[in-house]
Amino acid sequence: MSADKSGKRTASIERNTLETQISVKLDLDGTGKANFNTGVPFLEHMLDQVARHGLFDLDIKAKGDLHIDAHHTVEDIGITLGQAMSAAIGDKKGIRRYGHAYVPLDEALSRVVIDFSGRPGLEYDADYPRGTIGEFDVDLIHEFFQGFINHANVTLHVDCLKGKNAHHIAETIFKAFGRAMRMALEADPRMSGMMPSTKGSL
Repeated sequence: MSADKSGKRTASIERNTLETQISVKLDLDGTGKANFNTGVPFLEHMLDQVARHGLFDLDIKAKGDLHIDAHHTVEDIGITLGQAMSAAIGDKKGIRRYGHAYVPLDEALSRVVIDFSGRPGLEYDADYPRGTIGEFDVDLIHEFFQGFINHANVTLHVDCLKGKNAHHIAETIFKAFGRAMRMALEADPRMSGMMPSTKGSL
């Protein structure tokens, strides 16, 4: 698999705008350790699921215009995480490229499929029984994933297949997202040193 000169698949990215200041540190070959300081507790809970189930080490700090709402902060965290993901992966040689996961939580069941294709694309199909989870606007989940795919350059399909509890639905999506990425970024022993594409590049 591709890596930096030290052999590590890591990245540290900062994004600063008039609306937000975001920093992301990512280790794709970690143990699931996570540290967050974003001002958006529910998103932190979801990102903890991504780190734990993806076995990524993830450190995210954010300051945003939360006095307006959480939109810019959540979207920009997605963007910066996508940038870190792209930087950490490198040339993609030897990875499986595709990953998928089904995750249940009580009555809820979600499926996430990802392709590290080099082409941003999002298909997101999730209906929530209410518009907020605590103070968190569920519309922002789509904005997070849109920001992520645009900058990680991945194709992502997110489908909630069933669910009645909004928290359960969101949690199954983020857990499946972490596990799908973990699968896609694993080394494929039969693809060692090879690009997982007939085009020769991704």
